[in-house]
Amino acid sequence: MSQQSAASKPSLQGVRIKARKGAVKAHAKHEPSVFRDQLYKHLETVPANDFDAFTNKLVQAGSTLEFLNYLDDGAPPSPFSIFHAKEPVEVADVKQYIEVLNKLIRRYKYLQRPLEQTSLPSLLQYINRWSDVRREKLAVATGLILSQGLASTSCLQSLTKDHLIKNDVSATVITLIFRAYLVDQTMDHLAGALKRGGIKDLSAFFPANKRDDKALEEHFRKEGLPQVADWWTKRQFASLKDGIIKALREMLERGDSYDDIVAAIKSRQEEQPLPDVELVQCIWQGLIASVEWSARQDQNEALALREIGAFADVIQPFCNGAKTEVALINIVQVYCYEDTRIIKAFPQILKVLYNKDCISDQAIIYWHQKGSKPQGRQHFPGDAAPRQILAGTRQ
Repeated sequence: MSQQSAASKPSLQGVRIKARKGAVKAHAKHEPSVFRDQLYKHLETVPANDFDAFTNKLVQAGSTLEFLNYLDDGAPPSPFSIFHAKEPVEVADVKQYIEVLNKLIRRYKYLQRPLEQTSLPSLLQYINRWSDVRREKLAVATGLILSQGLASTSCLQSLTKDHLIKNDVSATVITLIFRAYLVDQTMDHLAGALKRGGIKDLSAFFPANKRDDKALEEHFRKEGLPQVADWWTKRQFASLKDGIIKALREMLERGDSYDDIVAAIKSRQEEQPLPDVELVQCIWQGLIASVEWSARQDQNEALALREIGAFADVIQPFCNGAKTEVALINIVQVYCYEDTRIIKAFPQILKVLYNKDCISDQAIIYWHQKGSKPQGRQHFPGDAAPRQILAGTRQ
């Protein structure tokens, strides 16, 4: 008995053990082809363009199918696809498809991350493989997806690949995306989304020979997106102004002569020009920032007049007309209003600038009558009436 017990038990070699039906079913639903067929079965009875029915069917399918396990395996197009949108492409038509995705993602939040981090970047990276009309549909859909907050603009980094840039594909697609985005959102909204997504330089979507600021501005104006052109121009102006202000501070700290400073600013203007109004304002900001104010309030007004009298040698060469002169008066107005140390010196500062030929009598009169800024308007025009400023002769 003991020897028989120790003997090995008989085994069934070559016999297939039948798996439990539940295990087979559970495994099968994760197979891409099975998943696809089951998903399509939910959609095949939906009439074309019945977007509410598509939404309901997809939401129902999500309760039994795991969307995360669906893989693109070269299957025929889904009954629900943005490529079924009308031709020529209409934003309003594509939006119906995106609304379905929006409702679906709200119901199954886990779909948003793969859309943002995997699907969109991959589609955009190989968008050159689509036909022109499908490329347009995908670009419009992407713009709407971004405008509705379903994905971050970080996915647009995929469009900066060399193979897309060299043939103007990136420039064309980013333009279509922006146009669709701005149908429902403002330029400020788009600018904020680009900043959060790490998209800092639009020139990265353009070929090397089209990356200068003027070329980008002209491109977006030609494409009917003046708000993008204006935003880009202002953004570049802000960068240029920061550069001039920084350079001014450095030159003043080194003790460079005013003639050298004027020459340096003119040289920068030849390379990357700023509008005269923007230029004279940032020159003022750079110069006045170098003043070391006294701890004694009674000394600051005299200090301001002395320093500004010297700074006039730098400012005057760039005061090229009434518009620029009024802009100079206004930036001085705002500065004096915000810095109470010299608020009472404002009329005398204007007189110094007038005597140094930085501002004209016409500019002063226009500013006094209707050109002043809101900041301090209730105080300054009365204290700085033209008859007071213009009294006496130029020195």
